[in-house]
Amino acid sequence: MSNKYLIVVAGPTAVGKTELCIELAKELGTEIVSADSRQFFRELTIGTAKPTEAELRAVPHHFINTHSIAAPYSAGDYERDALRLLDKLFAEKDYVILTGGSGLYIKAVCEGLDDLPPPVPGLRDELMRRLREEGLESLQAEVQRLDPGFSSTPEFLNPQRVVRALEVFYTSGRPFSSFRSERPQERLFRTLLIALDRDRKMLYERIEKRMDQMLAAGLVEEARSVIEYRHHHALKTVGYKEVFDFLDGKYDETEMERLLKQNTRRYAKRQLTWFRHQGNFTFFAADDYEGIKAWVDSRLI
Repeated sequence: MSNKYLIVVAGPTAVGKTELCIELAKELGTEIVSADSRQFFRELTIGTAKPTEAELRAVPHHFINTHSIAAPYSAGDYERDALRLLDKLFAEKDYVILTGGSGLYIKAVCEGLDDLPPPVPGLRDELMRRLREEGLESLQAEVQRLDPGFSSTPEFLNPQRVVRALEVFYTSGRPFSSFRSERPQERLFRTLLIALDRDRKMLYERIEKRMDQMLAAGLVEEARSVIEYRHHHALKTVGYKEVFDFLDGKYDETEMERLLKQNTRRYAKRQLTWFRHQGNFTFFAADDYEGIKAWVDSRLI
């Protein structure tokens, strides 16, 4: 059995993952690998809540500012690159920290992704249009009819995964669930899976404060600078799509701010639901550093 440990620290946006991981990494003398699906991109800084320059200097971070939004970068690409990096890090270290709120990217590193067919060009854009215009429930009903196996999974609550399920079905003629592997791929390291949470009122207050800070720091200008790439998956997400609609004149600045906060709260709730339904994460209060450190220490050989 391997004596190398990947310590995964997951949780919803604004819960406090960055601060805790830096403290833990310092104590363990290790480095941090980001599993955030948008922090890869150099052009996306304000809306992705990247670690500050001071935080990046405090502990080595990986997969932050490594790619351009102009070039595609998938979860499968990330799985390959992250495993290659972990091989190098584990050659020198017994512990590495993986952190982020993107469940799919965490799953890619810890368990591997399924071998899915490439999508039909333009199909995802059409499905995303339907998601915006018809709403999630309409697409969920379609998935329930076409792929009842998928509709019984926690991912059925995730709009992006519902779109992906339909995309796979209409590309291959087979249900998305028929491609799912029952057994995770073998990894040459052990995983310790931690999820952070906070009192819901406090979490929502942190989210609203973060959105105020992002807007003050220039979120609208950042979104305007990448508007030509708005079709990119990383920009069809909370924090950018609301700004794009504002720039399109669909609503005023006050409504944009309201939707940014509302949709980010809803996104955080979906993240928590996803991690709870995995069944293999141990949950801790985000400010319980001593409890987390004691739990980690008790599981390291």
